[in-house]
Amino acid sequence: MQVAQLLFPLGLLRTFPPFSRPLLFNVAKEIFTRKGTGADESVHSFVSRRLGKELADIAADSLCRGVFAGDCRKLSVRSCFPFLFEAEQRRGSLTLGLLLDSGAPPGIHPGPLAQRSIRESWAQWSLRTGVETLPEAITEFLQQSGRAQLHKDAAVQHITPSTSGWKIYMEDGVISADHIISALPAKALCSALPSSCHSLIWELQNMSTATVAVVNLEYDGSILSMRGFGHLIPSSEDPGLLGVVYDSDFFPQHNRPSGQTTRLTIMLGGAWFQEVFGDPEHVKEESLLTKATEAVRYHLGVTATPSWSRVSVQKDCIPQYYQGHFQRVESSRSFIKEKNLSLSLIGSSYDGVSVNDVIFSGRTAVQDLLGGGI
Repeated sequence: MQVAQLLFPLGLLRTFPPFSRPLLFNVAKEIFTRKGTGADESVHSFVSRRLGKELADIAADSLCRGVFAGDCRKLSVRSCFPFLFEAEQRRGSLTLGLLLDSGAPPGIHPGPLAQRSIRESWAQWSLRTGVETLPEAITEFLQQSGRAQLHKDAAVQHITPSTSGWKIYMEDGVISADHIISALPAKALCSALPSSCHSLIWELQNMSTATVAVVNLEYDGSILSMRGFGHLIPSSEDPGLLGVVYDSDFFPQHNRPSGQTTRLTIMLGGAWFQEVFGDPEHVKEESLLTKATEAVRYHLGVTATPSWSRVSVQKDCIPQYYQGHFQRVESSRSFIKEKNLSLSLIGSSYDGVSVNDVIFSGRTAVQDLLGGGI
């Protein structure tokens, strides 16, 4: 991340590959570009219009593959990058909007940890024993509180309205609830809803997802010739390879205590999975591992054999916010309100795919139920 931060100001004034001219020309053009009039737009169209096709083809394309494993020509700028859409709407310019407006959501006061992240300029965060620590800690807290009934590893089969709210049928029994806060993926929720919610089911069924193969590689010693977070690949260069993350570089805290190793994460597929690798149900792990090691060899010059590897295919793991996604979300929540359903929609299917976004959507839902304060 330090390299990227140092190069960005220079990139405004000098030409750096793969770009054909200094970014200052794009920024100057952007300030005088007219504001869009549509309710939504693809990320590629938005960036092309405001910053030029080259930035759209390379930077926006790569960024969308890294964040959403998706195609920037289909993804919605309003839903995927709302701060960019709102900057144009408020100021008529991305540059002016990002310089003059605060990015903090209204009414949200950062807690001690968030304040520390601001003071220390965190670029990313992790947990010492992995992100799974977070749900494990929440589970332990709820169990010790004695105020919650937990049903772990019990799939929801279907839910039906009742006089007091809902009856929830699960693999291990039936429970009653006066309100449901659903963090299920949209398609999983729509399969559990009663037929009386047909309009909501239709909207949820039309929310797409992408499958990503994640390949973790570990090599003996410190073998990278560069430092940084990682690199992303534009779809024009290699549709099947989304990017490579240099885990051991930006999170050395997770390195093995027994000795120095290099840890890399290679992301494959996404919106191009079926096209490049075929059916996720039948893809062979060996072919994914070969693709990942070849990518590391080609892009980073690593010729050594990994001392450890792991391949996992994450099916339908990242929601794809295509153009018009915001309308589907609004329509879904309008139906819930009109039918007076005691149901809240949270999670990555609706308002953001990151861990931070999911936590924020859960907090917002609880605030709404409690009348604005927790």
